[in-house]
Order: sequence, then structure tokens, then C-alpha cells
Amino acid sequence: MSVAEGSPGRGSGKTRFFYGWVVVAVAFVTMGAAISARTGFSILFPELIAEFGWSRGVTAGAFSIGFVASTAFVPLVGMMMDRWGPRIVLPFGGLLISAGYLSAAFITGPIGLYLTFGILVVCGSMATSYIVHAMFLTNWFNRKRGLAVGLAFAGVGVGGIILFPMMQGLIDLYGWRQSCMVMAALMVVLIVPLNAVFQRRAPEEMGLLPDGNSVEPLGEGGGRKQDDGIVDTAWVATDWTLRRAMATARFWWLFAALFCALFAWYAIQVHQTKYLIEIGFSEQFAAGILGLVGVFGIAGQILVGGISDRIGREISWTLALAGYVLCYGALIRLQSDPSVLLVYVMAASQGLLGNGLAALFGPTMRDMFAGRRFATIVGVFGLGGNLGGGAGPFVLGYGYDRTGSYETGFLICIALALVSILCMWMAAPRKVRLVAGRRPKTRREKRESARGK
Repeated sequence: MSVAEGSPGRGSGKTRFFYGWVVVAVAFVTMGAAISARTGFSILFPELIAEFGWSRGVTAGAFSIGFVASTAFVPLVGMMMDRWGPRIVLPFGGLLISAGYLSAAFITGPIGLYLTFGILVVCGSMATSYIVHAMFLTNWFNRKRGLAVGLAFAGVGVGGIILFPMMQGLIDLYGWRQSCMVMAALMVVLIVPLNAVFQRRAPEEMGLLPDGNSVEPLGEGGGRKQDDGIVDTAWVATDWTLRRAMATARFWWLFAALFCALFAWYAIQVHQTKYLIEIGFSEQFAAGILGLVGVFGIAGQILVGGISDRIGREISWTLALAGYVLCYGALIRLQSDPSVLLVYVMAASQGLLGNGLAALFGPTMRDMFAGRRFATIVGVFGLGGNLGGGAGPFVLGYGYDRTGSYETGFLICIALALVSILCMWMAAPRKVRLVAGRRPKTRREKRESARGK
């Protein structure tokens, strides 16, 4: 009998280890392509303003409208994931992104921009994004959940290193419309076949258990016990549905934490390139800095995700949002002191700490609301992130159009980053389930440790 045909747990530890990381590798490539395609709007932003003469608020509004539209789309994606799984949902998202970029090459007005980049690209990226991957990646790991998600999401950084300079180079040589056509082709090639062939929703679909699952036999009766660091037994035993989850204060604290965090995250992603050009840096340098944030983000997502398995989600969330506080502080200082050193401080704090936030989404939600309707619940959590991600770019653009400065918008982002930290501590995932680094070792783990495994 093959591993895929066996009952859960029949596969060897090595087999479980191997395919879990295949799932991570496919997610790595998918995230690198999809999120870079969405963030690439920052590189197209100056080109659109130059060609059409639109205000920053109108142009950035495409990004914001996309996030608002996805408030209805993401819960639907969660239900699709519960029903059909990632082998259908992720290729569907890749095709939407491709259609958005291809049709964007022919826009002539702001309505076209909103329908292509705003609706198709942003909504498509939501079907392939952090939140959607969080719906199933966490099924494959217990002890190394944060690290695995961090490694998968580090693909965003690699995608930025490759795709952002490529987009800018294509724009310089052929124009932004031709660049969009190339991106459309890449989205199909990189996202659709890999996910359709290799991706899986859970190890049980292949007759496996999650890597690191601590399951031990109890005597000759064959009963089993799982020690997963549970603190609140009644909470974990609850059959979480969306309605039950929304009836708890913990749900809304986490919802608010996501709104505030994603406000700060996407506000700077959209406006950063234009801001750097405006204060005196070249277009190529500004595009390179956006890519550098991605480079730092590779280490940041692995680092923050990995240490969250050791020190807890709340402390790691605090470190990540502190990165955005430092990032916006450096941006404010750059107005009076446009030094290259400060730009690197901004990029490092945004990437090494701030971008590490993505590695915490799935593990934190699963620590608190694991269950048969987990994907649907995550989809609604995505509303909080999308509303924040949509509001951030618009507020900064609108504020600039009214005052001629980003400073007030940057201060708002600092304030919301601090509020997000407070909300996460109020949600208190540590009071539901301890991370691997904080819970006592099981007998199996002690035996493996003694053997040097």
C-alpha cells in the first residue's frame, strides 16, 4: 500500500517531513509571483501619473478599491477553500492576476485602472495571498508551524528581488504596457501548473500526519494522546464555526490587530517608490529599494516566524510592528535629511521586522480557532486585513493631495502600528495554546532528544 493510500500516520517520519516541505516550496513560488505582482503597482504608480496626469489619490485609489472589493471576495475564497482546496483556488487566483495585467495594458482612463489593477489583480492576489495560504499551510506542521509559514512567505522577498528590477527594466526599454503583458504571462506559468499538480490541503489527504505531531500510544488499548500545548481545554474543544468565533471578544481583538497592521504595511508599499523619487532619489534606486525590502523580508519572515515558535506570537507580533514604527520614523526624518543611510534603515526595519508579520497570520489564527471551518473563519479575518490594506494607501494619497506632505499620514501609521500591538496582547493566543518552545516536551520528544534527533 502506498503512503497516499494508507491511513493517517502510516507514512514514515521522513516521508511526512518531505511532502510537508514540498507544500511549502510550492507556496514559496506562488507567493513570490502573486504578491510581487500586487506590490509591483508601486513601480507602475509613477508611470501612470506621468502618462495620464491623475492625482495621487485617484491613482492610489485603484489599490484601495481592490482591497475594498476583496472584502466580499475573501470570505468567498475561504468557503471555496473549505470545499475545493488549494488545487482549485490558487490556480484560479493566478488566472485572475494574469487577466488583470493583460487587460491593464489597454486602459485609457481611471475606470479601466480600477477594474484591472483594482479588481482583477488585487482580488486575484487575495486568492493566492498570505491569508489564503494560512488556511492550509498550518495543517502540515505543529511544532514548526511558524518557521514553515515563514519559509513559504519568504518567497515574497525572492519574487521582489527578481520581478521588481525586471519590471523597471522592461518599463525603461519598452514601456509600462508591455511590462504588464510580460507579467500576465509569468503569472500563468508560475502559479497555475505547480498548484494544480502538487498542492494539498492537509497531510491526511495523503495518509499522513502533520510533521511534528506529538501523538503517543496510551497502553495496550490503542488509545492515543496528543499534547499540543493546550492551555484552555474548553476553548480548544469547541467546534469553531464562524458564528461561534464572531461571538467572542478574542475574534474581534485579532480582527482589529489585522486591520491596523495591514494599514501600516500597504500604505508604505504603494507610496514608497514615489516618495523616494520626490525627495531626490533616482527611479532605478527607488525601485531597487523596493526590491531590497523584499531581500530583507526573506530573512525577516523566516526569523519572525521561527522565533514565534519559541517565544510566542504576541512578542513576535510586537517586534514586527516595532519595525513599522521605526520604518515610518525614518521616512519622516528623510524629509529633512534625505540620506542613503536612512533609506537603508527604512528598508531594513520594514523587511527584517515588519514583513515578518506575514509569518504570524496563519499560526496565530490556528492557535485560537482551529477546526473544520477554519478556512471560512480565516476568510473573514481577511476582511480586517483587506479593509486596513485598502484604507492605508488611500489615506496617505488623500492626505498628500490635501496638504502636499506625507508626514501626517506617516504619523497615523505609527499610531495604528502601536494599536495593533495592543490588540494582539488583548487577543492573547498564549492563553489558548502554548507554542512549541513554551510547552513541556512529550515523552516522544524527550526520547528523540536523548537519541540526538
